[in-house]
Amino acid sequence: MPQSAEKVLDHAPLFREPEYREMLAKKKALFENMPADDVVQKTADWTKSWEYREKNFAREALTVNPAKACQPLGAVFVAAGFEKTMSFVHGSQGCVAYYRSHLSRHFKEPCSAVSSSMTEDAAVFGGLNNMIDGLANTYALYDPKMIAVSTTCMAEVIGDDLQSFIQNAKNKGSVPQDFDVPFAHTPAFVGSHVTGYDNMLKGILEHFWKGQECNPGTSINIVPGFDGFAVGNNRELKRMLDLMGVDYTILSDVADQFDTPSDGEYRMYDGGTTIDAAKAALNAKATLSMQEYCSIKSLEYAASLGQETASFHYPMGIAGTDEFLMKVSEISGKEVPEELTKERGRLIDAMADSQAYLHGKTYAIFGDPDFVYAMARFILETGGEPKHCLATNGNKAWEAQMAELFASSPYGAGCKAWGGKDLWHLRSLMATEPVDLMIGSSYAKYLERDLDTPLIRLSFPIFDRHHHHRFPVWGYQGGLRVLVTLLDKIFDKLDSETIEAGVTDYSYDLTR
Repeated sequence: MPQSAEKVLDHAPLFREPEYREMLAKKKALFENMPADDVVQKTADWTKSWEYREKNFAREALTVNPAKACQPLGAVFVAAGFEKTMSFVHGSQGCVAYYRSHLSRHFKEPCSAVSSSMTEDAAVFGGLNNMIDGLANTYALYDPKMIAVSTTCMAEVIGDDLQSFIQNAKNKGSVPQDFDVPFAHTPAFVGSHVTGYDNMLKGILEHFWKGQECNPGTSINIVPGFDGFAVGNNRELKRMLDLMGVDYTILSDVADQFDTPSDGEYRMYDGGTTIDAAKAALNAKATLSMQEYCSIKSLEYAASLGQETASFHYPMGIAGTDEFLMKVSEISGKEVPEELTKERGRLIDAMADSQAYLHGKTYAIFGDPDFVYAMARFILETGGEPKHCLATNGNKAWEAQMAELFASSPYGAGCKAWGGKDLWHLRSLMATEPVDLMIGSSYAKYLERDLDTPLIRLSFPIFDRHHHHRFPVWGYQGGLRVLVTLLDKIFDKLDSETIEAGVTDYSYDLTR
């Protein structure tokens, strides 16, 4: 055997050993009952044709690899951004394990969340007893300052009423009557993780703000939205606002929670927006969201209380960052400082330095609606062409916004946005109308292999690369990082195409 105590192989080289190759070949021959290899190849080639593309886009009752997750994931994420807050998901343990693992695999940090552990009996008789016991255990075992309750499909299908359940649990002594237990109904069978983020954030704000007297001040509330780069982005956001001298509150700051140090102390909770700050945020002059589709209901609620509101599409690159900073300046009365102006100029200079390699490159982009918009806008700024832009959780309004963006640039001609489509649709688009590069999450790894299109990982989730989330992509500094990421992939591709000695290495350039 190739494995021994002295020679431990990772699974990748292990399964290339002769005995494993033989085992897998026998399994294929005896049990898989596959057609001949030439038939398989012929079918695979056909699925990359225009004929198949038309059939693929005609399907209505099937989704294949959607570029989205379900509502409770967003609810767990937003709750993690508040001080000593434990997420309590009313539903089955299996669902909650998925939310925890999804976030842990991306951020490489533990993600704490508990479940009411509903099983078959609760599905028939309701989950009240699970709520009573679950809240009591959570309060006793994990010492939270707040418990944020959301739901899974099971609880929503049977119609469990969170407000009455939580009150009944308090009456039973599970938690003190004055203990903070905000809640949101987050049915996983509709919407997506950005919808769940919005529902849970509104639930938390409503819990603290409803019925309270409002005394408007000068502070600005900032809603980051569901963001896989939140660790780096939230810190960059705070740096820019501090340079401007703005009084602000980040509503759900997960930066420290998903970036705890290794110093001998385990932190179940770290950082986050304090409870007092969340309460005081009622008195803000304005609430601004960094992502429109993550905050529709939350901004409506803030506006109903007299706050000025505005939303952006993930402030990346020149125009996106300009738009955000100018709005903050307008509301706060603070000037954009010279330091940020210089950072803007440096980003423009870097883009100009690399223009020859960026101009005319074509891209497929997928992810959440605001990310896709921001990424496409930045690509247009570089002279690139975002040919295929896809958001499974995008709608017709988003498609219209994208069409307007494309029309604003000569490089947008021939570019199209696809809302409500999945990654199998994207495969047809890229097979029939190839592009140079693809931007999205780790879930396109198999498209990269299948279509020989390099993948640039810039959106959630990133499972097969480490620590990307620790660096910003927002602001001018973040835009510089995105620019370098694009260029590195372009240069890597150039190198791979000119690496064969005596055949293509006449242009294996040392200097570019």
